[in-house]
Amino acid sequence: MASVDSISSGATGGATARPGVLARLSRNPAALIGGGLVLLFVLMAVLAPALPLADPFKSNFLAIRKPPSSIYWFGTDELGRDQVSRLFFGAQASLLAGIVSVLIAVAVGLPFGLLAGWYGGWIDIVISRVTEALLACPFLILAIAFAAVLGPSLTNAMVAIGLSAVPIFIRLVRGQVMSVKVEDFVEGARAVGARDLRLMFRHVLPNTLSPIIVQSTLFMARAIILEAALSFLGLGQQPPAPSWGQMLNVAKNFMEQAPWMSVAPGVCIFLAVLGFNLLGDGLRDALDPREN
Repeated sequence: MASVDSISSGATGGATARPGVLARLSRNPAALIGGGLVLLFVLMAVLAPALPLADPFKSNFLAIRKPPSSIYWFGTDELGRDQVSRLFFGAQASLLAGIVSVLIAVAVGLPFGLLAGWYGGWIDIVISRVTEALLACPFLILAIAFAAVLGPSLTNAMVAIGLSAVPIFIRLVRGQVMSVKVEDFVEGARAVGARDLRLMFRHVLPNTLSPIIVQSTLFMARAIILEAALSFLGLGQQPPAPSWGQMLNVAKNFMEQAPWMSVAPGVCIFLAVLGFNLLGDGLRDALDPREN
């Protein structure tokens, strides 16, 4: 009699290996542009401490709100701090918020979605009703509510964003599990004696990873916007630590005297969100089984 692993190896491998994914991704100009933008901001965040940048916390009261020049490429802020330096170090907060919030959302949402989709019945009813109740609340309002309860800080903002996204991942995983669990290879594995835990984690879960990866990439863009919004409202990164949203919060007070203060962080947010959206769309196309 065939073993459980031999029954599932072909099905699981065929569903997740996706021969030619990288090749299709490399032929997608939008995905390449998105990947390049994401790589640019990752390098900004990683290399910021090693580059010869000005101290992002050091004030210079002789250079308050200086316009862009050969010395200050993007000008200075209301305390004379170099905008370039604060943009680079602010990239750390924005990307960290995206990564951590996605990890929280997946870590919490995946198990609940897996349980609801696999077992159905009252477990599915309870999880689905709670999920629908949370989805009925606008995402931004839910995140602001969590952040207000937890208190203003970057860590709490990341937790708030992650918890707000949990219902999205629960619904995604639930739908994928309900689709995969009726496939022939899962029934075959069950027929040779595989138990529920083995079926869920060995055979079903690997076949749901593609949409989870795509959704995680797309949600990174949303998380960056939301971190900026929370920082703009004073619920995210706290001064003097830099973040793009916090820089915009300060810049709004000097739109007439120093409009350049808002341009650089606004452009960075726009390009980072654009990059993750383009990359996510490219991954969706590359991982689509209909394209194989």
